[in-house]
Amino acid sequence: MTQPQAQTAGTEGGSGQTPPASDGGGGGRAIPKVSGDRVAQLGPLIALILACIFFTTQSDRFLDPANFSLIIQQVMVIGTLAIGQTLIILTAGIDLSCGTAMALGSIIMTKLAVDSGVPSGLAILLGIATCMIVGVVNGGLVVGLAMPPFIVTLGTYSICLALTHIWSKDETISNLPTAMTKLGETFKIGGTAVTYGSLVTLALFGIAWFVLTQTTWGRRLYALGDNPEATRLMGVPVRKQLLMVYVVAGAIYGVAALLLIARTGVGDPNAGQTDNLDAITAVVLGGTSLFGGRGTVIGTLIGALIIGVVRNGLVLMGVASTYQILITGILVITAVAVDQIARKRA
Repeated sequence: MTQPQAQTAGTEGGSGQTPPASDGGGGGRAIPKVSGDRVAQLGPLIALILACIFFTTQSDRFLDPANFSLIIQQVMVIGTLAIGQTLIILTAGIDLSCGTAMALGSIIMTKLAVDSGVPSGLAILLGIATCMIVGVVNGGLVVGLAMPPFIVTLGTYSICLALTHIWSKDETISNLPTAMTKLGETFKIGGTAVTYGSLVTLALFGIAWFVLTQTTWGRRLYALGDNPEATRLMGVPVRKQLLMVYVVAGAIYGVAALLLIARTGVGDPNAGQTDNLDAITAVVLGGTSLFGGRGTVIGTLIGALIIGVVRNGLVLMGVASTYQILITGILVITAVAVDQIARKRA
């Protein structure tokens, strides 16, 4: 008796249509199948809403405009890094060097502007160019030598970290020109102070969304992550496409470096050392598959907000930082487990 029901469910799942509900007793009604894509899309948003509800019940300060302003500022840098990380993970790659590449770019910018007297605009461009060079190195090794992205970016993580400390001489760079800290200034929306840098982050998310969903380059990126060999047979220059993904991601890390400077007001050689993990966490929590080919930058934005909300809420609850790290790790494992389940249901 169960075999006909299984066949019916399979037919409905393959057509992608949900049968209309019957007016009768519902004894023969098939249970609609929830697709893996729907789980990936709605899961992060539901998690964010539940987190906000929970922390609202735990602290009266959570809904304060000043607290929301703090969350937005905390998400600004990680969210921007996560945009570049999303592009790479969509190709079934990963970038462990994003945080230290950002730190290197920030030191290049501030050191040139303060110590060498380079105009702020030029110093910013050179810092972004430095991050793009890191992207060229990462992409070149992945494409040219077919090296695993994990190994390549683990190596460039250490290289960028060392170069950051060598170039800065382990000194924090202060007395920055106003042009470099302008994005850290705020304006009021209602009672909430919002930084100009947050608008830059939102604009980058909007641009990334448009490129990935409305352009040929974006569709090719998804195809590359889903099935690179089939994409190559379709005539897509796979190697060039993959290299450009790493270069574009590097440019985004450069923008994150400027936002980091604007937020902290200094060039800090110790910054960014764990931001790579935060960026990856935001991408995974946002529903992007680590196996490539599926995910959205809007989901990444929600993932970054989840990180900001959870950490902020735990601080308000007086939870020690060690337990915050523990909870973040649990969230990552849970998100990857959900991704695996979604892949099987898709």
